[in-house]
Amino acid sequence: MKTEVVAILGGTGDQGLGLAFRLGAAGRPVRIGSRKQMRALDAASQVRERFPDADVAGLENLAATREAQGGIVILSVPFEHTAPTLRHVRDALTPDTVVVSMAVPLATAIGDAAARVLGVAQGSCAELCAALAPEGVSVVSAFQNVSAQRLLALDQAIECDVIVSGPKGPRERVMALCKHLPGTRAIDGGPLSNARYVEQLTALLIGLNARYKCPEGAGIRITYI
Repeated sequence: MKTEVVAILGGTGDQGLGLAFRLGAAGRPVRIGSRKQMRALDAASQVRERFPDADVAGLENLAATREAQGGIVILSVPFEHTAPTLRHVRDALTPDTVVVSMAVPLATAIGDAAARVLGVAQGSCAELCAALAPEGVSVVSAFQNVSAQRLLALDQAIECDVIVSGPKGPRERVMALCKHLPGTRAIDGGPLSNARYVEQLTALLIGLNARYKCPEGAGIRITYI
């Protein structure tokens, strides 16, 4: 069975690049997307420099999405760029493709504090993505609480649970990615409506990072399961 391609749109940012490093190192085919192809090519070169055998390429976002048809497309862009990015690649999404929403509606989008979240009419950024996605394309919420710095520390385990919410089948496909991220554990977060609680946890973690002077980023663990 062919291993499905993972496209990371916004994969030139720290969190997306960290995922690209980790998944590429594990042998997953990765397509790094960016609004500017040169930035994506540079990010892909960084991954191959560290892991020469990695199946990774840098492309413009739309081209990266086309490469991942039938696979997984991760939206690793800030909240304010999520809807425009999804609209840009919408026509390249096929019903067997899973879209992963990583963004959090932090108040920084309007110049306010990062430790606050904005209200979203649909309930969460992930549910907004579901409203914008083509009919038949599943949206899953994941990876909001995983620190970019922890992802990029490639010689260390990440030590964070990943709460994954969305339709059952697509949710399980995204949960399977965690086996490639040492130190993470996929937690079944149930329906997509639960994404609103997970997104708010990110704002809480940002505040904790500031108060406890933890620039590497705090993580979460769900105990007794």
